[in-house]
Amino acid sequence: MAADVYRKQLLSTEEQGQPLRFMLDLRDDLEEQDRDIISFYKRPNINWARPFSCILRGDAATGEGVNRHILSTAVLKLTNGFMINLGNTGTTLLFEGEPYHLVPSTSQILVESDLFLMAGRMVGHSFIHGGPCLPGISPAVIHVLLGRPTETATIQLQDCPDLDHRETIQLLEGDAEISDQDKKAILDLALSWDLPGVTNDNRHWLFNRLLHHAVLGRTIHQIKQFRRGLKDTNVWSLLQERPDAVPLMFPRHSDVACCAQTILDNIVWPAEEEEDDDEDTYPLHIKCRIAEYLRRFIEIASAGTLQQLVKFWVGWELPSCGMKVEVVRSNHPRSSTCFQILRLPGHYSTFNEFSMDLEACIATCDTGFGLV
Repeated sequence: MAADVYRKQLLSTEEQGQPLRFMLDLRDDLEEQDRDIISFYKRPNINWARPFSCILRGDAATGEGVNRHILSTAVLKLTNGFMINLGNTGTTLLFEGEPYHLVPSTSQILVESDLFLMAGRMVGHSFIHGGPCLPGISPAVIHVLLGRPTETATIQLQDCPDLDHRETIQLLEGDAEISDQDKKAILDLALSWDLPGVTNDNRHWLFNRLLHHAVLGRTIHQIKQFRRGLKDTNVWSLLQERPDAVPLMFPRHSDVACCAQTILDNIVWPAEEEEDDDEDTYPLHIKCRIAEYLRRFIEIASAGTLQQLVKFWVGWELPSCGMKVEVVRSNHPRSSTCFQILRLPGHYSTFNEFSMDLEACIATCDTGFGLV
């Protein structure tokens, strides 16, 4: 509730302000689209609580659904990577590692390009407008991000994204005897980070120092830059005053996974029309059949498919109150994300046919934006 009140207060102060406009051309290739997103969030001296207005060139969609789509896409890029070529790679990842153990990339070119400053602005901007936040960040990184001492951070082996480094550091864990070959591997890694080799006396100390440097020592500048980006969006005060709001901005992966019951609880199902003279209106028994197909689809779908369905339906992966279902005369499922309406054809006579078409259509949510 505190986070919701804080967001509304920020938005209300700029309610009459000049809209913050962003245009994305869907006819450009993915690299050019990603560069447009990066350029938008690298703009200095922006009040990110201003009204947000997006236009998708090459698509007829307009309104709040487009805004949701852009915010969802921006946060997705932070977890899946940008399709830009930095460091001779096809995809540039800002955060690396396992789910719930993500840490900033150690690439210095990302720091020099202010991409972590941009990332902080993306997260803060999405949070202000009620959009998805950045899941899976390591608790150790969040600990330091909030300004707490690095020495008191609890670091786990899974927080080390480099599997080779992790394997070498793990050799120091426990009390089993270390072979000469393993000691050499440990020495090579330790010397590269200005640390001594392993001895019987410093084994556990060296384990902690190597792990600390692998996770936090090499990423401290990235974390500080990310913090500056959050401050630019004015959400930093909330995180400082209300630490219990931190999990809302940096949730676990399991907390943001779509749940079938959550979606079902938010659906407004089709009902019989008072006046049934419209030739385009289906009788109630057909509406019930299609509604039953949708319920079954939701109940058996994977978490990833449910996320696609919700994004196709409302514009981002967060289920919203009042998600409406309409049974209409058309060839394929469509959506109106601004009004949170999923329009399903009534011509299906089997669940398999319905399921195949719906899966194919929701897979276009990143490109077709509901206009199949």
